[in-house]
Amino acid sequence: MSEPVTRSFAEVEAGASLGELAFDVSRADLIRYAGASLDFNPIHWSERAAERAGLPDVIAHGMLTMALAARLATNWARDPGAVRSYSVRFSAVVPVPAHRSARITVSGSVVTKLDNDRVAVELTVTSDERQVLKHVYAVLQLAQ
Repeated sequence: MSEPVTRSFAEVEAGASLGELAFDVSRADLIRYAGASLDFNPIHWSERAAERAGLPDVIAHGMLTMALAARLATNWARDPGAVRSYSVRFSAVVPVPAHRSARITVSGSVVTKLDNDRVAVELTVTSDERQVLKHVYAVLQLAQ
């Protein structure tokens, strides 16, 4: 029997784990994201600009980090359109060295079940053992 297309509200309990995902982000990924987002701020591709801004190195786009974190929730829900609300607080930058990728790790759990087949989830987002996003909450619409 195959897995249902979307996660069912009835099968979910508060405290359930969403699992964990890890993403390796390279400088090439930053260039691709800059093109897609039209965010060509040089701190995302120029070591000199990053240094002038007081940063440790070129850094990942905050919105890219947010988007990668949300993938854990949408993968878990088995529905890329499940997110009804999403909020984060940026707490640290993600430096991306020239000769290796930066790893962003995301884990999460269900905080509570809500009305209308929705659940609130909380995500933990780290890079180099530092929490880079805090207070990461999403409300997901699940199948009946």
